Amino acid sequence: SETVSILLLAISTPTTALVSGARNRIPSAAFVAPSSYSSSSYFSTKLHAETEKLPILGAESIMAPKEHGTSPKAVMKDLKWECDYDTADRICNFNRHYAEYAGYWTTTKYLEEIDRENPTKYYDSVTGNHLFTAPVGRTFDEYLVESGGHGWPSFRDEEVNWDYVRVLPDGECVSITGTHLGHNLPDKKGNRYCINLVCVAGQPAEGQE
Repeated sequence: SETVSILLLAISTPTTALVSGARNRIPSAAFVAPSSYSSSSYFSTKLHAETEKLPILGAESIMAPKEHGTSPKAVMKDLKWECDYDTADRICNFNRHYAEYAGYWTTTKYLEEIDRENPTKYYDSVTGNHLFTAPVGRTFDEYLVESGGHGWPSFRDEEVNWDYVRVLPDGECVSITGTHLGHNLPDKKGNRYCINLVCVAGQPAEGQE
């Protein structure tokens, strides 16, 4: 966890990521209630929590090279909250270790547009699959304070849609289709999934609302 934390903070200066032998420049300037679930997602998450130890682990093969980096295609153009397209595409598809800079999410339209009264669903920026819902089991202010304290939107076990999210043995958090999302950095409260906003700023795919 300590090593991952250092890597995440290291991107305050320009960094270079290696994916499938291709070098991809990541500019520092670009990175600086259950009822809201669909019934299937909610009960799936609840079932996993009751029958399996979380997080649900995935194999390294999930991130094997595909048509567009580790994904079958590029991120969608109409990302929410005015997230930067190029930044999102690099982090989602051509990156395994680095992140948008701490606090980047506060520089977008996110805090202006987010629903503070009801849980918000977060969708894969590549596929539009439903990945997270928050807050669940806590208030919006509690979610906001925790995310602000760590520098990235931070989700807990019950806020993850395990139909589409996996955690690799090194803590990397990914979608089942190969989108890099962030890392699991547990604290004294349990698993804490620190997620890049640009990776979960997608529009919902058909049937994912």
